[in-house]
Amino acid sequence: MNLPSLSDIRSAHSRIKPFIHQTPVLTSQQLNKIFGCELFFKCENFQKVGAFKFRGATNAVLSLKDDEKQRGVVTHSSGNHAAALSLAARMNDVKAFIVMPETAPEVKKNAVKGYGAEITFCKPTLQAREETAQKIIDRTGAILVHPYDNFNVICGQGTASVELLNMVPDLEIIVAPIGGGGLMSGTSTAVKGINNNISVIGAEPLNASDARESFKTGRIIPSVNPVTIADGLLTSLSELTFTIIRKNVDDIFTAREETIIECMLLVWERMKIVIEPSSATVLAIVKENPEFFRNKRTGLIISGGNVDFRKLPF
Repeated sequence: MNLPSLSDIRSAHSRIKPFIHQTPVLTSQQLNKIFGCELFFKCENFQKVGAFKFRGATNAVLSLKDDEKQRGVVTHSSGNHAAALSLAARMNDVKAFIVMPETAPEVKKNAVKGYGAEITFCKPTLQAREETAQKIIDRTGAILVHPYDNFNVICGQGTASVELLNMVPDLEIIVAPIGGGGLMSGTSTAVKGINNNISVIGAEPLNASDARESFKTGRIIPSVNPVTIADGLLTSLSELTFTIIRKNVDDIFTAREETIIECMLLVWERMKIVIEPSSATVLAIVKENPEFFRNKRTGLIISGGNVDFRKLPF
């Protein structure tokens, strides 16, 4: 199995730099006081399409050969990756075919439409998503760009941590959310490649704790119909992301739904930035594990800010 390295992530960074935003790292004295540690928020909610996913999607599209670009790209995603791939494809004159579950949030459907992709809706099961994508591949020859089980996507996602450590090199802990594990695979590979002494911690909703269970048992435990407000963290790990996470991640903590909502509201109120529930998990695990984080310089990857304002949890 070919695992990404720090040099792969650095190459991805130079490849995608002209297309992405270098997002800011924000701090809050109030939150530092509340949580008893120094927090550095890497704000991917300010990335294009409102999420870190644009990094991986852009790297995947730019890494295609010319004949592959002509065939187009296809993916199945309930949201941020769909929007990211649609925009990355449009910016490079590549056709994008997106398979979305019919239950995807309206805000995410609208974003994908707005970026000019061709959407096919399907039932909200992994099997339906994969079968529908396969039909499109059979018909068009489009290249599958998986949301996380993809070498080039993982390398792109890791570039956020490269930027974070360029800006704040002396961090002791870096926390990122875990869904399918693409962000965490890229994050942990970048961080351990730059400084092996930094602890890399995964954040996951307690109601969708399959990655933690997989990490603890040493085998992939699939995510079965999890019910959590963190809609970006519902998917299971792949063999590729699981292998990378086992190699590089120090631990995975979980957070309760009420803590995730509370931390999301806290960031909105105190920092005046819009983050989605999946992003709030990184702060929620700090709140639920105060001893672990006390007085530590902690980087938090804020994964995105795509929220349906008509359905806020608070």
